[in-house]
Amino acid sequence: MEDEELAKSLLVTQQPDNIRISNGFGSNDTGASASASASASGVTAVLLLSAFVTACSAFAGGFVAGYSAPAESGIIDDLGLSVAEYSVFGSIMTIGGMVGAVISGKLADIIGRKYTMWILDIFYIMGWLAIYFAKGAWLLDLGRLSLGFGFGLTCYVVPTYLSEITPKNLRGGITSVSMAMMPLSVSVAYLIGSVINWRALALIGAIPCLLQLFGLFFIPESPRWLVGIGLMVLQQFGGLNGYTYYMNEIFELAGVPSITGFIVVSIPQIPAIALGSILIEKFGRRTLLMVCVTGECLGCFLTGLSFVLQNLNWWMEAAPTLVLSGIVVFKVSYSLGVGSIPWIIISEIFPINIKGSAGSICNAVNWFCTWLVSFTFNFLVEWSLAGTFFIYGSMSCLGVLFIAKLVPETKGRTLEEIQASLTHILQ
Repeated sequence: MEDEELAKSLLVTQQPDNIRISNGFGSNDTGASASASASASGVTAVLLLSAFVTACSAFAGGFVAGYSAPAESGIIDDLGLSVAEYSVFGSIMTIGGMVGAVISGKLADIIGRKYTMWILDIFYIMGWLAIYFAKGAWLLDLGRLSLGFGFGLTCYVVPTYLSEITPKNLRGGITSVSMAMMPLSVSVAYLIGSVINWRALALIGAIPCLLQLFGLFFIPESPRWLVGIGLMVLQQFGGLNGYTYYMNEIFELAGVPSITGFIVVSIPQIPAIALGSILIEKFGRRTLLMVCVTGECLGCFLTGLSFVLQNLNWWMEAAPTLVLSGIVVFKVSYSLGVGSIPWIIISEIFPINIKGSAGSICNAVNWFCTWLVSFTFNFLVEWSLAGTFFIYGSMSCLGVLFIAKLVPETKGRTLEEIQASLTHILQ
């Protein structure tokens, strides 16, 4: 009963020219018009609490992605893993993510968004405990697989839940802040992991999961194909997880001290996340995404150029600086918008009757691309270190063209208006 009352206070019925609060029995257009507008445009305590709980889930997911880089040396030394065994550990999360992605939409539709968050939180906690108590590769991999499954569910259910409970004038900002917890927590994992051991880092990773577990008691249940899939491919084929999962290896190849590199890369991402949350409502999803993907392209080019100079023995003293500059530009661009905006657009473009199935497929495509990038990275590096990053940069360039030609602006627009834009683009 309490959940139903909370859900009613958040339920917003959007019309093309106005916003009305549904009371479950009809609407009062005359007497309640002013108060409805105020409620729709305001931020309630329940909305803030819901945003906080979902942000914990996104933060937990990003921490999972960032964990493997600072923990690499400690795990290999303590458990005696080979390079192949650690590569399995680094990439097996994406297998769990793909499984979670495939069922995320249907699961959220069948049992609801809130109960799906209960399930993903349990998988997060089990995964971190398995890693903490691991004495060998099998339990380590099982924990990482469990974390990936939880992360796969998170990537769809969090933005979907928020898009359904948030007024349209606040939807982009609130969802952006929540999803921006992913790149933020990657930075946090880098910073903390550079000063503590891998087992302690696993316990710290469980903290946001416990916060979410507690918060879920107090929040209510929540009341187009080409673009969606294209955005998922764009987000991953820019090389994100080549950087994220194997950043320590990139630093070693460039001659950059790992601790210095992690700190330099992590710090600028924090203001970038805050700035992105502001700019997304000022300039819109489409414009900001184009700028950020262009930044990723530049970052990959700088990284590749540094290795070209290194191979030619030209300007060797500048190579570490160029690598760091390229990585910082890439990661800041990702934090500013590429990490969150594709998920926001996907949560906004699909009608409610196909949102679950459509989102699940887009999510699965994203995780497949994540696995492909993380698995092939080392093979590409063996083929050509500089060429690897030039390939990623080229994919980002194609991404800019894709956004310019096919992706509609969704800021402050109804489903009918978005559908009209999509129809016009495809004509």
